[in-house]
Amino acid sequence: QYMSGFGNEHVSEDPRCPGALPEGQNNPQVCPYSLYAEQLSGSAFTCPRPTNKRSWLYRILPSVCHKPFKPLEEGHLTHHWDEVEPDPNQLRWKPFEIPKAPQNKLDFVSGLHTLCGAGEPRGRNGIAVHIFLCNTSMLNRCLYNSDGDFLIVPQQGKLLITTEFGKMLVEPNEICVIQQGMRFSVEVFGETRGYILEVYGAHFELPDLGPIGANGLANPRDFLVPVAWYEDRQVPGGYTVISKYQGKLFAAQQDFSPFNVVAWHGNYTPYKYHLEKFMVINSVAFDHADPSIFTVLTAKSTRPGVALADFVIFPPRWGVANNTFRPPYYHRNCMSEFMGLIKGYYEAKEEGFQPGGASLHSMMTPHGPDADCFEKASKAKLEPERVAEGTMAFMFESSLSLAITKWGLQTSNRLDKNYYKCWEPLRSHFNPKCK
Repeated sequence: QYMSGFGNEHVSEDPRCPGALPEGQNNPQVCPYSLYAEQLSGSAFTCPRPTNKRSWLYRILPSVCHKPFKPLEEGHLTHHWDEVEPDPNQLRWKPFEIPKAPQNKLDFVSGLHTLCGAGEPRGRNGIAVHIFLCNTSMLNRCLYNSDGDFLIVPQQGKLLITTEFGKMLVEPNEICVIQQGMRFSVEVFGETRGYILEVYGAHFELPDLGPIGANGLANPRDFLVPVAWYEDRQVPGGYTVISKYQGKLFAAQQDFSPFNVVAWHGNYTPYKYHLEKFMVINSVAFDHADPSIFTVLTAKSTRPGVALADFVIFPPRWGVANNTFRPPYYHRNCMSEFMGLIKGYYEAKEEGFQPGGASLHSMMTPHGPDADCFEKASKAKLEPERVAEGTMAFMFESSLSLAITKWGLQTSNRLDKNYYKCWEPLRSHFNPKCK
């Protein structure tokens, strides 16, 4: 069950304990049902009201009841961006392979693989792109990210995510955001794969619409927030709470489930969104509108109009532009463009770009349609056509220059070293005698 609305002030009680929310105040001397009051702050206390984020949780035991944190093996999770030399080439990865469960059991945390990133979590400015590859559920362990927000894009297999605020079922073609500090555990139902955009120092928000007006793109009412659900469960063998802190993992033990929140209220919550709900804006005369019209969520930087990271999608839509080369044009960009494919065939590269794979076009590195796409689109009859039917591609775009990890370039063994060849058949059509 869910409540709707982006950034709303929500209130929720588990129906097993009616009246669990205190009336008229946040922190009474004794809370209903003798619960503990705990505030989770997602912003500084003194932020302006429109950007102030916090929620009050009423729980059976406070989250402070745990043993000391100790270092935990990080596997392929990293924020060290100097592992290998910079690579300005156009990069593309074949679908990332999910390990088979009997040989190598990986849950959501042990299956995190950092592909690229920039910045530094201690300075609260940066991003990281991770691939998650897992085949088993998290059992008696949860994760919270002290460094920033996770935007999770499942590509294969659904995720049942239990949070302190309640449960969310997130399937391919949906996304969810787990904001900084929120504890969550992921249950999977087989081999599961997806992408994560992590941002340090900013929260995701809806982009400004400007001349578009009051409506369009991702509508606030289509974002869903879980309702309160608690478990009063003792774990004598130990429940592991994992913290991602300053780019490293740490684990602490406690003897109870952390999902013991009976009621909560506030505007700082996890949420999910179905990408089919996106209201597409497009050109209906000639030429292209900039791909920023496909922005679902943005994490703003301190520079007006420049994103720390944007989450952009390329959904099914109509193409009707006159006298226009309709696929994406050739381009060099002052931003970094990481693309993934959830399903279908991306219009500009129907052959090599596959679901579960990825590409990265770094700052000022040229990119655009492959030779086959260019030839077909240049000769196509221009009539109304459905574009990207049955497809959902997305882009993580950032103003930061992204470095690739050693896992991404070498260990994963999924880098397509022939990517550059898709442009080699392009030939000159120039004829100075023919305008």
